[in-house]
Amino acid sequence: MATDRFWGPKAVGPQFQRFRHPRLPFPADTVEWCSGCGTCSLVCPHGVLVAELNIQAKARSAPSLSKRFRDHIISRPEVLGRLASPIAPLANWTLSRRSFRAFLERVLQINHNAPLPSLARPTLRRRLRDYCVRSPMELEEITRLTVAYFHGCSTNYYEPELGEMAVLILERLGFYVFIPPQLCCGLPLQSNGLMRAARQHARKNVERLRPFAEAKIPIIGTSSSCTLSLKHDYRTILEIEDDGVELVGDSTFDFFEFITHNVKEELNQLYYEPIRARALYHPPCQLRSHGVGTPAVQVLRLIPRLELYISDTACCGVAGTYGVKAERYNVAYSVGESLYQRARDLRADFVITDSETCRWWLTKHTNLPAFHPLEIFARSIGLT
Repeated sequence: MATDRFWGPKAVGPQFQRFRHPRLPFPADTVEWCSGCGTCSLVCPHGVLVAELNIQAKARSAPSLSKRFRDHIISRPEVLGRLASPIAPLANWTLSRRSFRAFLERVLQINHNAPLPSLARPTLRRRLRDYCVRSPMELEEITRLTVAYFHGCSTNYYEPELGEMAVLILERLGFYVFIPPQLCCGLPLQSNGLMRAARQHARKNVERLRPFAEAKIPIIGTSSSCTLSLKHDYRTILEIEDDGVELVGDSTFDFFEFITHNVKEELNQLYYEPIRARALYHPPCQLRSHGVGTPAVQVLRLIPRLELYISDTACCGVAGTYGVKAERYNVAYSVGESLYQRARDLRADFVITDSETCRWWLTKHTNLPAFHPLEIFARSIGLT
């Protein structure tokens, strides 16, 4: 409904697929406007993986050279973080300058209003270097309470405090936490049609995580996008056929999915400090695609005096890197407009959502702070 350039998931996917010859140019570019939110696959009454079909078709389209160059840059947050983190204050100052943002829009077609995250220094892995191991062989003991933390690019380079909180919460709940070797999950590459590079990232992650999965160690992530990639995208969209992919995918859990299933009794026994606030919780698209409901809500409901309202909007609009692109920004904004209005009507004190790009986007467009649910949970149980 946000643009006539997109004909709808069914038309763009299953109906239009018959016209896409494997060796001929696409007859229309409408599939390029798919954001990959995954809603169509969730609601299809026949179980057709419409979103996955559209994402694969989108990867075969041929954008202009300037857009392709832009896509190569924004789809590598790990590389950008590694290069810019040592000069984080200077990088953040530069990104905050209007003149530089105008330059980015003119040269790279990155919208000057699009929210870009601030770099942190030091990174999470440097802060928690004692938690980092290369293989399960380095662990003194492996028990049913041993867990591996998959932090992802955003937590390592942009939100390291979130990763520190995740480790503290897991330890409070009795788990022994360590951080395995890992790369970017590859989702930004996949979303921008760079499937070959995305598969390379996927295979390297599987190679590094497989020994931990074979040791029956759960892999816990705080980014719903990263955990969905490990669980689902490697198998279904990237179509990597490997026993390791299956093993790692079956061993991966989103943060609140894991704790609500494994330590529910311990959660109920914790003391929760009241939080006197009104909050809007938005379950991001990637979390919905997990098919696990909204486990964070189960935990947040335990906090006294917290007035929690659930968003009924399907998508905030940003869809990862989709909303930062100059030609997509207005469409992305329109998609999430009902969510921004809901927050205003509610007079919420803050917004809660599991996805990092959703948090940055919602902070920009609601003028409210946006938190990961574990931040609110940690505050209530005294881990600040």
